Amino acid sequence: MTADATRTGTEPATADAIAADEPPTDKVVERDTSSTTADPVEPTSVARDGAFWAWTALGLLIVVGLAALTRYLEQNVPAWAEGSAVEDVGAAIEYPVYAILLGLLGNVAVTLLGWRDRIAAAFRTEFFIKTGLVLLGASINLAVIASAAGPAIAQAILLISGVFLFTWWLAGRFGLDDKLRALLASAVSICGVSAAIAAAGAVRARREQLAYTASLVIVFALPSIFILPWLADVFGLSDAVAGAWIGGNIDTTAAVTAAGALAGEEALQIASIVKVTQNALMGVVAVALTAYFTLRVERRPGAARPGLGELWTRFPKFVLGFMAASIIATWYLDAAGADGKATIAVVNDLRVWFLILAFVSIGLEVRVASLREAGWRPVAVFASATVFNLALALALASLLFRNFSA
Repeated sequence: MTADATRTGTEPATADAIAADEPPTDKVVERDTSSTTADPVEPTSVARDGAFWAWTALGLLIVVGLAALTRYLEQNVPAWAEGSAVEDVGAAIEYPVYAILLGLLGNVAVTLLGWRDRIAAAFRTEFFIKTGLVLLGASINLAVIASAAGPAIAQAILLISGVFLFTWWLAGRFGLDDKLRALLASAVSICGVSAAIAAAGAVRARREQLAYTASLVIVFALPSIFILPWLADVFGLSDAVAGAWIGGNIDTTAAVTAAGALAGEEALQIASIVKVTQNALMGVVAVALTAYFTLRVERRPGAARPGLGELWTRFPKFVLGFMAASIIATWYLDAAGADGKATIAVVNDLRVWFLILAFVSIGLEVRVASLREAGWRPVAVFASATVFNLALALALASLLFRNFSA
C-alpha cells in the first residue's frame, strides 16, 4: 500500500521498490503519465528505541503466526473436505487465498486494537516477495523445456505478446493508470501473481495495485481449474492440445497442475512445460517494462534521455537472482541426479513460505478504501483479456501441438 505518514521507523523507499511513496489521495484508475514516481524518502528522525523494536517483534510474530496458519489450512483442508460436497473446492484452493484472507482478517483485528501503524515495520512485503521469486527460479529446470521446446517457446512468445498488447491497449481505452495496466497485462499474459510482482518492481507500482491484481488472478484461476478440463473434453481436444491450452491460460502454476491432472497425465506434462516456458520469459518482460517506463512513461518533457545507469537503477535486480537460481538448479539436477530432487524440494518449500509471508503482509497492509476506488474497470479489463487469452491460446495450441507426441 502507499506509505503511511504516521508510521514510525519505516525504511526509505529503494530505487527498485515495488511501491513508491505516493499521496493516498491518488486514485488507482487515474491515468497519469506526466510525472515520475516519488523520490526515495529519507527515514524520519524518530529514534528506533526499545518500544519500536518491541512492536516490530510483535508484528513479526503476527505475520509468522498467520503464515503458519495458512500452511496448516493448505495442508489439512483437502483432507477435511474429502468425501464431502466441497471436496473438489477444498483440494483446489491454494495458499494465496488463505494467506490474503487471513491477512485481511488480521488487518481488521490490529486496526481495531490500534496496533496497525505501530507494528507496520514488520510487514516486509517487498523483501518476502523478492526472496520468494528468486527461490521460484529453482523450480524451473531449463532442461525440461527441451522435450517440447519448439512449440512451447513459439506458443509462449506469441501468446505473451498478443495477450499483453491486447490487455495494455484495452486498459488504456478504459483509462487505467499505466502502472496498473502493466500489472494486469503481465498477470494475465504470463504467470499471474508472480508476473505481476515482477512488473510491479519494474514500474514502481503501488501496493494496493499489486493487491488488487493478485486478487483478480486468484478469483479467475480457481474456476478455470474445473472449467478448462471440461471444455477440453467437450471440444474433443487431444491430450497435448488440451495441456498446451491449459498451460497457456491459467495464471498460477499450482492451478495449472491441478487442471492438468484433471485432464490426464500427458495433458499435465504438456501444461507444465508450457507454463514453465512462460514463467521463464518473466525476466524478459521485466526488462522491457523497465526500459519503457524509464524512457517513455516517466520521462519529463525536455529531460535528457536516460542512460544505461538509470535503466540499471530502475531494473528489479531480483529478476537476475530468479534467472541465476534457474540456471543453478538445472546444473545441479543434472550433476546430482535423483538425489538432487530432495534438495530442490526443500528450496521450493522455502519459497512457498516466503510467498505466504508476502501475501499475509499484503493482506495486513491493504486499505479497503483504496481498493474500492479502483471500481469495475480493472475487473472488466481482466475479464476481457482472459477471454481473449482463451481464444488465442486455443488457436495456438491447436496449431502448434496438433501432431505433437511425447
